[in-house]
Amino acid sequence: MSDIHQAMRRQDRAMPNDFAEKVIDQAQYGVLSMPDQPYPYAIPLSMIRHNQTLYFHSARAGKKVDLLEDGMAVCVTFVGQVQVPNLYSESEIETIAADPTAWGTLARTVFTTEFESAIIYGKIRKVTNEKELRKALRLIAKKYVPKHYSLVDKAIDTAFDYVQVYAIEIEHLSSKRKKYDDQGQEMKHARGWKV
Repeated sequence: MSDIHQAMRRQDRAMPNDFAEKVIDQAQYGVLSMPDQPYPYAIPLSMIRHNQTLYFHSARAGKKVDLLEDGMAVCVTFVGQVQVPNLYSESEIETIAADPTAWGTLARTVFTTEFESAIIYGKIRKVTNEKELRKALRLIAKKYVPKHYSLVDKAIDTAFDYVQVYAIEIEHLSSKRKKYDDQGQEMKHARGWKV
């Protein structure tokens, strides 16, 4: 069994909790992973974070609903910005490629991606309190449909008998980033992130 507090292998890329919260808040979706047999089950979902709780909504039937149990340990992965860095001109890449002693530079800085991600571990529960359920649906709407937020209560009233909301209480949070500065140097140890 894995330890959710196991130290990240690349500590130089570990980021603080407020960075993880930014990734979660800006991500379009999170991938919920849960136990199933013979394989784990993972599904991308529209999620919102409110303090130390994640919320998502669902239909009241389906595989995910069949698998989820109150108190079940789950993991959610969020991915933020991802891009291939553009650190060299084509002529610089040709120069690096011509020198076998510099090929490591190709692997580290050309055939790579800049990325940001966050992983949470927590226990899931079905939201049964109507006030919390409505609050969660409003928060989800505010994130994903802000233009029509003024109509959210109409949508909630219409869908109330068909929707289910789940909450995940965050027990552990971690995040990681690989990013280069304008000089082509990797920004390790959270360099450049607010302190």
